[in-house]
Amino acid sequence: LEEGLLVRARGRIGHRYLRSSSLPWDVASLLPTHLLHPSPLARANRCLRAPRLWEALERWETRTGHPNAFRVGKLLLYLLAAIHWHSCLYFALSARLGLGTDPWVCPNASRPLRRYLHSFYISTLVLATVGDTPVPGRQEELLFFTLGFLLAVLGFATVAGSVGSVISNLLAADAIFYPDPAPVRRYLRARGAGKGLGRKVAAWHRHLRAERKLPAELQVLKFLPRGLMAEVVAEVHLPSLARVGIFQGWQEGVLRQLVLRLRPQVFGPGEFVCRRGDVGREMFFIREGRLAVLAEDGITQLAVLGQGLYFGEISLIHIKGNTSGNRRTANILSLGYSDLFCLSKEDLAEVLAEFPSARTALEAKGRQLLLAMGKLDLQAEAREVAAQEEAERRLQGLEVALEGLQTQAARLVAQLEGSALRMALRVQRLEA
Repeated sequence: LEEGLLVRARGRIGHRYLRSSSLPWDVASLLPTHLLHPSPLARANRCLRAPRLWEALERWETRTGHPNAFRVGKLLLYLLAAIHWHSCLYFALSARLGLGTDPWVCPNASRPLRRYLHSFYISTLVLATVGDTPVPGRQEELLFFTLGFLLAVLGFATVAGSVGSVISNLLAADAIFYPDPAPVRRYLRARGAGKGLGRKVAAWHRHLRAERKLPAELQVLKFLPRGLMAEVVAEVHLPSLARVGIFQGWQEGVLRQLVLRLRPQVFGPGEFVCRRGDVGREMFFIREGRLAVLAEDGITQLAVLGQGLYFGEISLIHIKGNTSGNRRTANILSLGYSDLFCLSKEDLAEVLAEFPSARTALEAKGRQLLLAMGKLDLQAEAREVAAQEEAERRLQGLEVALEGLQTQAARLVAQLEGSALRMALRVQRLEA
């Protein structure tokens, strides 16, 4: 690695490897020592590669997309290797004591595979602490089984701890993405709430998991650098945001600034997103689901909003002649489970201050919507425009008067400085 980047030049990698401390050990592990003696122990130099294997497994675990599955596979590999080595020791002891001489040792079968499978089976019974093994009669057999059971107890504790760690990691990772419904349900039972409310809470959590919606995704990404977090969020949400009608044709830079400030929210069936007359502090973009626009009676459906639409922007932006002010102009009810993006008034103002063209486009679309709803007072708009022009004219007059005063003040300061200089010279002459 150089400055955090992986070097892929073979020449540089080879030159660095030839100067590393791993080279002598790798060469020693590849020496053909088995030619010196036919015993398996003559190949023990292969074990010098074990640290390289552990390093490779560690790097693979950090790079794979399924680390928990990889940990389980690695644990199974360790178990198989331990059983294999134990079976080899069992067969070596059986060969030393004599194959087939008693029921404990490996039978003297003609096929090597039959001998290996029997040895592997006995080792599995011992290391899994299953029991039902042949009764040892010699001292060597008793000692071998005793050591095997002791190692099995230690290995079983290690395996149980590893499996428990994997399960804990799975639960912890799942808890980061999805909230646990148990505390809320216990709270409702402790407070004596009705069962219907508890079923609604359970249904909401089931919907989050079934649809793989992440209400706490910003908390998951908060440890990333801001630039990388912006890239991740844009990759995930920018296509959905670009389908919103109000943002079509906007610059990608504006959308990237907006997507960082969006907060996902999920509304359940029959839940009001906003009510008529409420003070508007947020605007919403529909990612998935359907929402009904209700009349003042709260029952009659005037329209149904679907994916890619937006609402609530009128109460966030200042449109001249808006008779409703910053109040909500309609009741919005979620028909099913609706996945929305929420943008606060402060975040919208911050983004629009950086991009005046986007502000102009948003105000124009909001004005058209108010005009269609009959909530735009053209006379009030004209009066406000005239008042704004009058204020600008007065401001310009004040600026001109202020410039004149500044000029006169500068002249007076210059005259004062000249008088002070002449006075100092006269005093100097009188003193002389």
